Amino acid sequence: MAVEPPPPCYGGPSSPALRLEIHATWNKARASTLHLPHHSALTPMFMPVGTQAAIKGLHPDQLLHPTVDAQLVLANTYHLALRPGGDVVRDMGGVHRFMNWPRAILTDSGGFQMVSLLKFSTVTEQGVHFQSPVDGTEMLLTPEKSIHIQNHIGADVIMALDDVVPSTTVGPRVEDACHRTLRWIRRCINAHARPTDQNLFGIVQGGLDHRLRELCCKGLVETDLPGYAIGGLSGGEEKDVFWKVVDQCTDILPPRKPRYCMGVGYPEDLVVCVALGADMFDCVYPARTARFGTALVPSGLLKIRHASMATDCRPVQVGCQCHTCRNYSRSYLHFLAPVDASVGAQLLTLHNIAYLTTLMKRARQAIIDGTFEQFVQNFMLDLYPDKAYPKWSRDALTKAGVTLL
Repeated sequence: MAVEPPPPCYGGPSSPALRLEIHATWNKARASTLHLPHHSALTPMFMPVGTQAAIKGLHPDQLLHPTVDAQLVLANTYHLALRPGGDVVRDMGGVHRFMNWPRAILTDSGGFQMVSLLKFSTVTEQGVHFQSPVDGTEMLLTPEKSIHIQNHIGADVIMALDDVVPSTTVGPRVEDACHRTLRWIRRCINAHARPTDQNLFGIVQGGLDHRLRELCCKGLVETDLPGYAIGGLSGGEEKDVFWKVVDQCTDILPPRKPRYCMGVGYPEDLVVCVALGADMFDCVYPARTARFGTALVPSGLLKIRHASMATDCRPVQVGCQCHTCRNYSRSYLHFLAPVDASVGAQLLTLHNIAYLTTLMKRARQAIIDGTFEQFVQNFMLDLYPDKAYPKWSRDALTKAGVTLL
């Protein structure tokens, strides 16, 4: 009797806590299940950002509701290290029990704070010297300390500390950061004390320089980590450069391991990056734009504070099944803006996150059904009914094998 080959997946001795099961592909796009210690997450997926072990304005049960169905949420190592402290989270039973979240969790390494808290940080070969923007507390975050804290926090996926520079940076600082990231990855691996139940991902740096991106990709692949992220993008660079970096990295990174495109949250960017072969995405965008009274809808952005919303009895998005759309009108949300902005922001945040998680579920199903090109065509037509597609997205999708109508 012929022996069937094993399913396409990754899960060797170096990552007993992860298995990527690929169910279907459409050119570079793929639909998978990422088996992690606390959850088997469906990809492609959008991951809500809960910097301090909470998504602003929402509680875990809302994220678990079938209309949202978040597979994995993020927490931030730097902020949790400041308060309450990694040891406190550990003593409370780990981050899953601490925040009462039964599914997967990913912790960022603290590297992004080199950009977001640039004026409070200094980078040396030893690590990153931070001064707390809250109380001035000094912290030296080394690769070893970042991993040590993340081991205490206990997330399913932990990120290596990388040297991050703003995406628009040019010159020798970009090359320095690329090489330092490769030096630091070895220190992260050596410091990782829980490889049997936590997965360490490396982060590709190199700015917008294709030579450096290739160098970093290949250097990280040699470490045979459970998964890889594409970092240092979505920071103001031109979209035409953005997609080419993503495309280059997904071509080089191992096809049987998860690919995480960090900081990507605009719907159009998500769809393009799925077509280019990325599996995982995160961004504060859906929650942040909700706090400014903006909802994500198939046609783009809906400004709830606009005067035209005052007497509009429709839901935010007709046909959306999220709690907000099933229960509240645009008129009510418009009324809340000056009266109780916190409740309005909560309701819009819930809708925006549901919009992105549902968008990724639809992309996944289209890959499985073999209708991914039609899915992308319809998505783009909703955004651009006049077919005036941006050149960057048309070029990117053409490269991915999608012909727009």
